[in-house]
Amino acid sequence: MKLFTKEVDGIIVVELEGNVLGGPDATALNDTLHQLLDKKKRKIVVDLSGVESMNSSGLSMLIGALTTVRNAGGDLKIAAAAKKIESLLVITKLTTVFELHHTVKKAIASFQ
Repeated sequence: MKLFTKEVDGIIVVELEGNVLGGPDATALNDTLHQLLDKKKRKIVVDLSGVESMNSSGLSMLIGALTTVRNAGGDLKIAAAAKKIESLLVITKLTTVFELHHTVKKAIASFQ
């Protein structure tokens, strides 16, 4: 998995690419989130448009990210998940936990 961050209108967009399988990927995401939270960046969108596959550890990684951000007084939203990733979130009922948006632009606008 590759991870990139950028800031758009005061919102941090974390782009994930490749296969999200937990393990070292979870550590990388967690470290990135803690760095952002230390800088008082608490509005975060996770862009899944580049994610090809995700397993249960990858889902756990996203849940951990959400918990970390919310515990710091922020919010994390999911954007641009491919159909099969979105289906995985529906099947696991994580759509009741995460706020999903079809595009990064809509996710950013939802913070306004």
